[in-house]
Amino acid sequence: MGDIIAMTATRVRADDKRIINNKAVDVNQLIPIKYAWAWQYYLDACANHWMPQEISMQRDIEQWRNPKAFTDDERLAVKRALGFFSTAETIVANNVIMAIYKFITAPECRMYILRQAFEEAIHTHAYGQYMPESLGMDTGELMNMYREVPAIHDKEEFGARLTVDILQPDFETESFSGRSRLLRNLIGYYVVTEGIFFYTTFVMLLSFGRQNRLPGVCEQVQYILRDESMHLNFGLELIHAFIRENQDVWTEEAKAWALEAVKEGVRLEYRHAEDSLPNGLLGLTHQMMKQYVEYIADRRLERLGLPKPYGTSNPFPWMSEVIDLRKEKNFFETRVTEYQTGGTLSWE
Repeated sequence: MGDIIAMTATRVRADDKRIINNKAVDVNQLIPIKYAWAWQYYLDACANHWMPQEISMQRDIEQWRNPKAFTDDERLAVKRALGFFSTAETIVANNVIMAIYKFITAPECRMYILRQAFEEAIHTHAYGQYMPESLGMDTGELMNMYREVPAIHDKEEFGARLTVDILQPDFETESFSGRSRLLRNLIGYYVVTEGIFFYTTFVMLLSFGRQNRLPGVCEQVQYILRDESMHLNFGLELIHAFIRENQDVWTEEAKAWALEAVKEGVRLEYRHAEDSLPNGLLGLTHQMMKQYVEYIADRRLERLGLPKPYGTSNPFPWMSEVIDLRKEKNFFETRVTEYQTGGTLSWE
């Protein structure tokens, strides 16, 4: 058996790096950097680090325990939101992120994907443990919604179907078919799941914050939305870099497939919004939610260079402010005083 790590005096050249099938370059060598955009995403993500327990849930607990503070419809919306997110983030981290890491061979991109995987764990921590346990919710009910609530199940089932190829033991990226399937998986994950399936739920939760309700939940959602916006934008950059190096896979058939996948994602996301808001609330109507899903879908398709089928405007301009603007407050002022990082380590 030969060496696993081959002996060689050949130095890595940036120009030899590739998004996939990086045979000419050792995938362990980060430097010299070719994909500077991916490295910058990694640096920015690290600079945005946060943890759920740094944000107080005291006011949320007081409000949630008040039987008059929320209507039945409002409580349903909050539970459905946390029920969807608590498992969606886990499914993403367990099944997709680490599978993508296996086939994306550019070290700069791998660095960000590893950081993204950690952020998915933070989001699961927030949605699946810190928020619901702080509020005294039935976590068993929340965690099983993706198996019990059709509107949630169908979204997660569709997302799983769009990304199932990459999980198969015989998946490869050497052939035209394999590279085409990888492109579909990347679009299914980054554009549909990350780019469409989270956004009406973000609107619902953040609408409570606009009324000074559930402030701890909404602050965490703002940080999560910041993370997810970066995931989406990194994914779109990754898709473009992949296509530049594999132009033969961006066929008319692939473009048509992407358009139909986004349209089905829009249908499922709107259905989920209707199910979570059966009578509308917080100034949100079914028509507004439908318009918003179509608006963000147009934006995703435009980034892919595809036609915008809906042509709708943004009914929630305040969401663009949340996504696009940096928060002016000093985040560290909100940390609980007993929070420690290095202080928790023992060197004995």
